[in-house]
Amino acid sequence: MNKILVTGGCGYIGSHTIVDLIENGFEVVSVDNLINSDESALDGIQAITGKRVHNYPIDLTDLGATKQIFHDHPDITGIIHFAALKSVGESVEKPLLYFRNNLNSLLNLLDCMAQFNVPNIIFSSSCSVYGNVKQLPVTEGTPWQEAESPYARTKQMGEHIILDVLRGTPTLQSIILRYFNPAGAHPSALIGESPRNVANNLVPVITETAIGKRAETVVFGDDYATRDGSCIRDYIHVMDLAHAHTLALQYSAAKKNESQVEVFNLGIGEGVSVLEAIHAFEKSTGEKLNYRIGPRRPGDVIAIYANYTRAAQRLGWQPQYSIEEIMQSAWNWEKKRNRKM
Repeated sequence: MNKILVTGGCGYIGSHTIVDLIENGFEVVSVDNLINSDESALDGIQAITGKRVHNYPIDLTDLGATKQIFHDHPDITGIIHFAALKSVGESVEKPLLYFRNNLNSLLNLLDCMAQFNVPNIIFSSSCSVYGNVKQLPVTEGTPWQEAESPYARTKQMGEHIILDVLRGTPTLQSIILRYFNPAGAHPSALIGESPRNVANNLVPVITETAIGKRAETVVFGDDYATRDGSCIRDYIHVMDLAHAHTLALQYSAAKKNESQVEVFNLGIGEGVSVLEAIHAFEKSTGEKLNYRIGPRRPGDVIAIYANYTRAAQRLGWQPQYSIEEIMQSAWNWEKKRNRKM
């Protein structure tokens, strides 16, 4: 059984990926400093899989503490690196915080990979690396434009760091997965998006408004050059995204890599505007949402959605959930977690 270290394992994408890994025969160790997550996610993972995952509540920017994990688990065969600060708006306000956290944690993991002979790392990148692209949908070869936020720049820099570091160590390999917009929750509603800090992503903002935790949802701008004036994104169900990580590990273990570092887009290949997402929520749940149009938000890309052909062909990955199913699962999770509070 392969043992995988999942960083940010108590977070939104990390917890769902741990479920998929366990269901596909992997053993998992988590590291999460819990600054924007909660170990209650481990209870949900256990309820779904029957397995209790151990979490190290350490900061990956601490190299000594990070190395201790690998001393404790010398049989780790792969890393999935989710742990990062990810709020676009906060990154604009606190760029140094984002550079220190997101880059130093990656550097420390790459250091440990080489020292402890861990052959694979799956890196959680983002569609934000593309910036405001000139042609849609984007492919893995779409030229990058200027980063629209410090968060996006940390993802661009992270990809370059991996390329440069691994180039000097031919025994190591990496798969970089560029996510579009993860949303939704596990079908059981036992785990879902539950940030400790204020949610910034659209779908939890919508569900928190509908449940009464927020007075309203603000649409940041309706004067963009899009079909309804609001920004366009590619929303991917978190379980579709989670399964892509399992497939990426299996792909690497089978030595199918075409090169030392490979890149895959993960989205459903469709652009959905903010207003369309709101209407999809209302249609799938029957709930009327209180929303208003506000000013544009600094750092937002106007429109982006994926061409995921490469992931389909090389990894055998196909998204299974529609935008309506994403919204319904997110709403089921919101109702369930609200009952717990």
